[in-house]
Amino acid sequence: MRVSSFLTALGLSLLFSMQNVHADVSAMDLPDFGDSAGSVISPEMERRIGEAFMRHVRKNASVVSDPEVQSYIRSLGYRLVSNSEDAGKDYTFFVVNDPMINAFAAPGGVIGINSGVFINARSESELAGVVAHEVAHVTQRHMARMFEMQEKMSMPMLAALVGSILLGIANPQAGQAAITAIAGVQAQYGINFTRANEEEADRIGIQLLARSEFDPRGMTGFFERLQQNSRFYQGNAPEYLRTHPLTTSRIADAKSRAEQYPVVDVHDSESFELVRMKLIVRTEKNTRDAVSKLGEMLKQAQADNRGVIPARYGYAIALTDAKRFREAKEQLGYLLEYENEKPAFLLAAARLEAAQQNYRSALEIYEKMQELYPNYRPLIMAWAKTLLAAGQPAKARDLLRKYGRSHETDHQYYELLAQAEGMAGNEAESGIAKAHHFYLIGDTQLAIERLKHTQRQQGLDYYQQQRIESRLDHYMHERQLERELQL
Repeated sequence: MRVSSFLTALGLSLLFSMQNVHADVSAMDLPDFGDSAGSVISPEMERRIGEAFMRHVRKNASVVSDPEVQSYIRSLGYRLVSNSEDAGKDYTFFVVNDPMINAFAAPGGVIGINSGVFINARSESELAGVVAHEVAHVTQRHMARMFEMQEKMSMPMLAALVGSILLGIANPQAGQAAITAIAGVQAQYGINFTRANEEEADRIGIQLLARSEFDPRGMTGFFERLQQNSRFYQGNAPEYLRTHPLTTSRIADAKSRAEQYPVVDVHDSESFELVRMKLIVRTEKNTRDAVSKLGEMLKQAQADNRGVIPARYGYAIALTDAKRFREAKEQLGYLLEYENEKPAFLLAAARLEAAQQNYRSALEIYEKMQELYPNYRPLIMAWAKTLLAAGQPAKARDLLRKYGRSHETDHQYYELLAQAEGMAGNEAESGIAKAHHFYLIGDTQLAIERLKHTQRQQGLDYYQQQRIESRLDHYMHERQLERELQL
């Protein structure tokens, strides 16, 4: 299931739903719109819609679940957000496992980036440029302002329009038809508004890049290359070009703004290179193709005498996936000799041991890592999985509970916690955790049913009963919103 259909739907919603607007924006200062858009859709409603959207995406799309990839894109995203006027707002950054070039922003600070953007970016600043552009769409509340322009749009109509946009993920034709039927506004107005939003997002995104110590030319370089290559697509252009139309004047304007900043020597982080290699491995059709591709990339890197470490890392990951363990260990040996405390290398080594059921060796690596990188999320997730595989659910449960008391949790956390609690014999806690896992992956009705089943169990203590009642109330409240959004 691909999220690119969402961009098609969102593009159409902008096309058919907006009226022309012109922003008077200073070349070097972020514009301040205040909260005027909140008169139609409040920040709280945006947040709820964004969370519902995210649950729907997890249920229907191929979201990259690798904790190291998740940690990287979150770190990159918040580096940009910290230099915006939305520095205190919560965002959700995630990667879609799709080699097509695409990215999008949804209400509530939800930002998705296709793995194709990573693979095709020639530098970390180019990737950051795409993310900065989407962050700017959120900081300027472009979707909320879209609704504000529709003076006759009632709240039920607004909910139906948002629902039709989200419906486009699962059924593009149905989503597009619903949007067209609801909006019915002249297309040309929508095109003009879309261009105004895109140009504004370019301007603000470039400022965010400079403030975050990325190269502002990264955004324009990526866009220029997309436009130059567009003539080769022959009707199969990336979704990004269809929903983020690149005109010569728009690129020229963005390039002119980027050139106002001094040229600085910006180096890609090694984390970017390693995550990029991991995504290249994951987007190959099968493990044999991945081994072949990464093997060639390593040979080329060695011949060029550049990028050898990331290529070797990717090759080791591909070999592990292909169960070519002896060769994978050889490659990881070179990496650990280069840097024996690099978290990515240590996690890869532990994963290799666990894949061979050498659980003791894997757990020793995790214990060493905990001293170096306490509470590092990718470590905690991998450690808990290995403890469960090794038949030590109580240790996995304690590890997860301790982490969850002071750190942000997600659907993967609750899936592992439910498994650990169940294997450790605590069915009530397992049921509560499993219900929340269902809720976070978009199965809200199943979450409600699971909690009601858990509620009927004997021996629940007072605190468990209160938690169940509180979550049931929350789930049913959000299920009603999902119905209004046609999810």
